[in-house]
Amino acid sequence: MYDVVVIGGGVIGAFVLRNAVKRGLTACMLEVRSDVCMGQSKANSGIVHAGFDAAEGSLKAKFNVLGNEMMPSVASELGVKYRNNGSLVVAFSDEDVKTLYLLKERGEKNGVKGLEILTKEQLKKLEPNVSDKAVGALFAKTGGIICPYELTIAAIGNAMDNGAELMTDFDTARIDGGFDGYELIAYDGRSVRARTIVNCAGLGSRKIASLVGDNSFTVGGRKGEYILLDRESGDFVSHTLFFTPTKKGKGILVSQTVDNNIILGPTAEEVTDGATYTTAEGLAAVTAKAKEMCDNVPFYNTITSFAGVRAYCDRHDFIIEESKASKGFINCVGIESPGLTSAPAIGEYVVNELIGRLLPLKDNKNFNPVRTPDYLFKRLSREEKNEIIKKDATYGRIICRCEQITEGEIRRALRENPKAKDIDGVKRRTRAGMGRCQGGFCQPYVAEIIADELKIGLDKVTKSGDGTQILVGKTK
Repeated sequence: MYDVVVIGGGVIGAFVLRNAVKRGLTACMLEVRSDVCMGQSKANSGIVHAGFDAAEGSLKAKFNVLGNEMMPSVASELGVKYRNNGSLVVAFSDEDVKTLYLLKERGEKNGVKGLEILTKEQLKKLEPNVSDKAVGALFAKTGGIICPYELTIAAIGNAMDNGAELMTDFDTARIDGGFDGYELIAYDGRSVRARTIVNCAGLGSRKIASLVGDNSFTVGGRKGEYILLDRESGDFVSHTLFFTPTKKGKGILVSQTVDNNIILGPTAEEVTDGATYTTAEGLAAVTAKAKEMCDNVPFYNTITSFAGVRAYCDRHDFIIEESKASKGFINCVGIESPGLTSAPAIGEYVVNELIGRLLPLKDNKNFNPVRTPDYLFKRLSREEKNEIIKKDATYGRIICRCEQITEGEIRRALRENPKAKDIDGVKRRTRAGMGRCQGGFCQPYVAEIIADELKIGLDKVTKSGDGTQILVGKTK
């Protein structure tokens, strides 16, 4: 029996799992998909929000500011790329300027440091490509950027390296028993037992809660479509640019990523399922708003578009609490933006405060918070590269030319926790296939390496789990 079972392999579940083993608890993560980080944590803006937007006194405000403060050290421990680039909320009218002052006041009440109102001239000095129609901006110096899937995978991997377990393709059908004796049974007959359960299932969180008789909330989905520009345009902006928020939300953003791409989006469309297809209408909306924000946006450097679906709940704030329907069952529900920023703080709170009321905690003296980062081979000096190649010749073979990813890095992704199993899993861990050609040249070689490492036929290699086979058979 585990002390804690975490349902859902996104960024919130990742930090609950990591903090559970840090505090001496036995822990297991259950993920319904074939790999972790396949829901909203893989397809979002990657923004480390400063904390000025959430309403004063809300859980969003509390955990946003705490998570923002924690993120630099967490990223350093986990070997994850993070950049404190600062955020700019851009005003285009006198009414927008009034809103900036309200946001500044709210942010200061939330505990955000270093907020400043900029004139048009100061804004243009920081961001020369911002539209000439802009009249000013709120500058949040503590805003940052991070890779959402890199952070999620690293946190889960660090937890597993410290003793946590992971079960994928686990679709929970029943939850029997109660505190000090839950049993979770999957549709395929597998089962695990747990003293406490943490529901981090995103879009599936209402279904999971209903299995213990908790119907106290509803969950909806909101799809956001994005456009991604090649690294060649990575210096088009250096900060994260937001529109002044309205009652309908924050609107689209224009931002650098930590890998020096430019990301544009997202839209906000209510959906009834988790489908992540893009639409001509959605991408046209992103294009139009990006043109409003900046002049001469280099759309000619577009390399891909994508969409993510984020879960929200009817309480319009995070739900982070023990269920009133079942002792020892904890909900982490409706964790929409700024959920990525808040994740490290939420993980600590759930374990230290909520689980800590139910189970004895102790510091795990053997816990190692440090995860060795990927080599990031292309960034090393020639001498450093040669030293690695002397030890492992696979690092001397470039597989993904766009991103300069080596065979050694791909094989490492298939061996280290949590192990990649398919093309997209390798892509999220190494960036092989994320460059200008989007895998057009390297995908066959990646598939060959996967088949070799997993000892399977090429026709068994998938893009992202069952039903997405790359090859269906031989033609001759």
